[in-house]
Amino acid sequence: MIEVDRLTKNYGLARALKGISFSVKRGEVVGFLGPNGAGKSTTMKVLTGYLLPTSGRAQIAGHDVVDESLEVRRRIGYLPESTPLYSEMRVDEYLRFCAEIRGVTAVRRVTAIDRAVQLCGLSRVTGKNIVELSKGYKQRVGLAQAIVHEPEVLILDEPTSGLDPNQIVEVRNLIERLGKEHTVILSTHYLQEVEKSCTRVIIVSQGDIVADDTRDHLVASLPAIAVRARIIGPEDDVRSQLAELFVNRKIAIVIGENSVLNCTIEIGEGNAPAEAALAHLVVKNNWSLLELSRERATLEDVFRRLTMQASVEALHA
Repeated sequence: MIEVDRLTKNYGLARALKGISFSVKRGEVVGFLGPNGAGKSTTMKVLTGYLLPTSGRAQIAGHDVVDESLEVRRRIGYLPESTPLYSEMRVDEYLRFCAEIRGVTAVRRVTAIDRAVQLCGLSRVTGKNIVELSKGYKQRVGLAQAIVHEPEVLILDEPTSGLDPNQIVEVRNLIERLGKEHTVILSTHYLQEVEKSCTRVIIVSQGDIVADDTRDHLVASLPAIAVRARIIGPEDDVRSQLAELFVNRKIAIVIGENSVLNCTIEIGEGNAPAEAALAHLVVKNNWSLLELSRERATLEDVFRRLTMQASVEALHA
């Protein structure tokens, strides 16, 4: 549904995109992650025909975004970072207007608007002026205009930017529902949105793609970062012997209920896993071991490592 081949975009001497390539299959929900200034919004704007690329090609459903711009726009729904709403219009008027300019026929228009209203949870506010709505409801109206013509592809650029925590959860749940009916590419720097809604993750930094895989594969690419243990034993002895056994590793011990010691031992670069040595220490001292597990890396750890590495390489280039 989306095919990007060696896409570049320059703003004068600044190079926002450096020849990126990726594809998105029908039915996928792809998170397009990156720090501010990484090239996320530029990519979205090129895909929607809002910006012309400097070089390279992009296609939506087999149609070139430059040569067949109108065909591309018929097949996409776009929610830009700043939601484009006519605040003086009522919600129902605005959606009717969007359906008309999107080419939805009069026969289908009522059904299409009703579908968008139901999917986006707007039934209670269709008769209100947009200016009266909360930021969360305005964002829902923006999503409704993006799907009113039932596009094959949804392109969402920072859809939860500026929302409060409750509104963010509502919009994330809505995106998850939309992902069951559309191919979605979601540009964001909020990792929780990707973990909640996306089947695949593309990470960009400094105008380059630095990762493209499922969330689980990306997380599995990093080793475990810590070993956690719950131990019952003399606190002073546990502290001193863990420090002696695991020299130069960060160790945290928190006393929990019933005097259980919740221990965390960091696994640094080049350090061997600590489970066997820790279990042996517990047995030798006749302590009680209630739990022993590894703390896996998170998507945030992957994101930080890859984007920081790309930034360092760019500085030295």
